[in-house]
Amino acid sequence: MIVPRIRWFTRLAHIGDFSVDKSTPREVFLASLYRCLKAGDFIGAFYERFLASSDVIAAKFAKTDMAKQRLMLAKTLKLTAGVMEGDQAALKELRDRAETHDRDHLNIRPEYYDYWRAALIETAIEFDPQWDVQLHVTWDRILTDVIHHMTKHY
Repeated sequence: MIVPRIRWFTRLAHIGDFSVDKSTPREVFLASLYRCLKAGDFIGAFYERFLASSDVIAAKFAKTDMAKQRLMLAKTLKLTAGVMEGDQAALKELRDRAETHDRDHLNIRPEYYDYWRAALIETAIEFDPQWDVQLHVTWDRILTDVIHHMTKHY
């Protein structure tokens, strides 16, 4: 079955007992992400937390189509898992995303990504019933790697 790119999270969030071989950071991250999505409105809770973290960040999203943004985040999180393992398609898409977020476009300053990472991890802690130290380290490593890619193109 071919799953449309934008809807893969919605479909995976409804699969019962989804299991992933947890031998790589990517697989550990994705298994946790699937549990978060299955547990409820993970993305909505993330945006509530993220936008409340800073008036500057909230202002950046003032005119944003949040329905579209929620779909973009779902895609970004999937992409995130591939970046750490050097997936070329994921890296290319991340470079493209970095360009749209650079100082000449959306002007997402490097320090804003710390709020993004913190809000994602705090929300994952809330939604993943299997959260532990290994998951915390894995999420932090993967998100930090993505932030590095984004900010080096700022």
